[in-house]
Amino acid sequence: MGFYDKYILPSVLNCACGSKPVRYQREKIVPHAEGVVLEIGIGSGLNLPYYRGDKVTRIIGLDPSPELNAMAEKTAAELGLSVEFILASAESIDLPDDHVDTVLVTYTLCTIPDAVRAAKEMRRVLKPEGKILFCEHGLAPDESVAKWQGRIDPLWGRIAGGCHLNRDIPTLIRSAGLSIETMDEMYLPSTPKFAGYNYWGSCRK
Repeated sequence: MGFYDKYILPSVLNCACGSKPVRYQREKIVPHAEGVVLEIGIGSGLNLPYYRGDKVTRIIGLDPSPELNAMAEKTAAELGLSVEFILASAESIDLPDDHVDTVLVTYTLCTIPDAVRAAKEMRRVLKPEGKILFCEHGLAPDESVAKWQGRIDPLWGRIAGGCHLNRDIPTLIRSAGLSIETMDEMYLPSTPKFAGYNYWGSCRK
């Protein structure tokens, strides 16, 4: 890991993923988490303020970045939240089958190298009656925007920690054997269109 990835990128990601439009999206999806929750890509802990204590019994946060994990631990302590952290990739989740009530994944599927494999792992650890809550940016429906996403994506990935602008989120979810229950989509306000098309909702086994 180079100097940029270790010392600069975590703060860049924390700032970008904490913008006002993105915070508003988090407020819409995170409070629906309940029971035992596995948060994929907990990052610096930007979702933690939006959990509802009366609905959530346990939070497990997974992320491969030690730097972001340290930031999340600090946020959890400031909020008085007990969070169990797993420092690992989502392609191989060290939890039993049918273990959690909710999987929460926000602004993370864009970055995971093998996102379909990770989604299959989310499906595996989810209880039969459980749900996956997602909020992601991805492929825009407008051809002109999608073309720009394709052009920018290689450079974007190098400066944004492997983030991809143009992943087809609904297709990715379905490819993992999941059924989309609800989904909304739109361009986020005050956000460049190439990085601002959002999908959010829930899916089940």
